[in-house]
Amino acid sequence: MDLLIFMEHTNVEDNARPLKGWRLTFLHWYKGDADAVVAAVAKDDHQVDWVRMLPFAVLHLSCLGVLWVSWSPVAVGVAFVAYWVRMFAITGFYHRYFSHRTFKTSRAVQFLFAVLGNAAVQRGPLWWAGHHRHHHRHSDVASDVHSPKEHGFWWSHILWITSRPNFPTRLYNVRDLARFPELRFLDRFDTIVPILLAVAMYALGEYCGSRFPESGTSGWQMLVWGFFISTIVLFHGTCTINSLSHLFGRRRFATQDHSRNNIWLALITMGEGWHNNHHYYPGAARQGFYWWEFDPTYYLLKMLSWIGLVRDLRPVPKRVYDQDVSGP
Repeated sequence: MDLLIFMEHTNVEDNARPLKGWRLTFLHWYKGDADAVVAAVAKDDHQVDWVRMLPFAVLHLSCLGVLWVSWSPVAVGVAFVAYWVRMFAITGFYHRYFSHRTFKTSRAVQFLFAVLGNAAVQRGPLWWAGHHRHHHRHSDVASDVHSPKEHGFWWSHILWITSRPNFPTRLYNVRDLARFPELRFLDRFDTIVPILLAVAMYALGEYCGSRFPESGTSGWQMLVWGFFISTIVLFHGTCTINSLSHLFGRRRFATQDHSRNNIWLALITMGEGWHNNHHYYPGAARQGFYWWEFDPTYYLLKMLSWIGLVRDLRPVPKRVYDQDVSGP
């Protein structure tokens, strides 16, 4: 790991073997972060890697399968459940735990929710947390890859993920997490869990269709609704915090960035929309600082603490409330 950290901070491009095209993409994708850095990341931060874009595009286009499979209450219900369960894994654990360590938990629970977060097709926990910690250190300046103020709405919302320099995991930002081999495995092989989920959705649909014909569902229908549609809606819901939360809403705290509080985004992301609160004090387990700020992620974390699965939820200090300027 020390070698990787050193290489992230060293200009190794001059000594790297000049690989181009699909060979460089292959190294970035399959051979791990060390080879990705040695092979040299593209100098143009806004260069899209179209080979890596292909699965992402297929995931979006697969939602059109609904035109052939139609819908059923069972399939739509499963899609809703898959959305909210994975959203909580992203907001409660990928974000508030792995990125900010706002509470503590056991290694087993840490791994369980890392798997659930990985099922959201937002890559591994180390990659997610490494980029997010960088975002907080450089929010809304040129080096913040998903700042709508610096790079425009679409780049901040989704296109930054397609840029080759953003593929490697920022291991130097997550030394505390990289010591767990199971998390590093999930990070390196981040497609395994989503593929297993897709297979499970198809199998569930086949079972429901054969065992309960009145349900009106099938394997393909469940795959489209329970995996493709649910995943894409979840993905874009999460991305609104990168983009829309820095453009629309109110600013309670005078932060150095453009983060804003937005109740509508809080509703679709289980409380992440209180983004100005979070940027002012990211160390709290809750992002809705007041009782009227809807934050179901925090409510669920609180319930998990009651049964001992998580502990030591970090509160919002009084000094933070004292800085409430309640600006427009």
